[in-house]
Amino acid sequence: QVQLVESGGDLVQAGGSLRLSCAASGRTFSTIAMAWFRQAPGKEREFVSGIRNFGQNTNYADSVKGRFTVYIDNAKNTLYLQMNSLEPEDTAVYYCAASRPWGTLTTQHPGYFYWGQGTQVTVSS
Repeated sequence: QVQLVESGGDLVQAGGSLRLSCAASGRTFSTIAMAWFRQAPGKEREFVSGIRNFGQNTNYADSVKGRFTVYIDNAKNTLYLQMNSLEPEDTAVYYCAASRPWGTLTTQHPGYFYWGQGTQVTVSS
């Protein structure tokens, strides 16, 4: 079992920054893939960024490349998403997700078995 708890969502002006956190318990990061997804009102859940192998492998959606950075603090068992140069289009509920052991780093949400409750990010123009 893996339990995921997100935090860090907030209201921020366009051009600002936020850092989301996802505290994980129950299993180490060594054999699982973890990812951030987001879902805006009326839209499907979409992949934002993913990480595996203690950070050796990362992946980003084209819409966030160069602005967002995903990383893991293994000592704290916490996944982070540093978001810079935020745009109103980034407004969504952001979810942390984890795969089962030996899961691959995929952009598809069925590839992740464990999910957090979500944290709201709102970017005003």
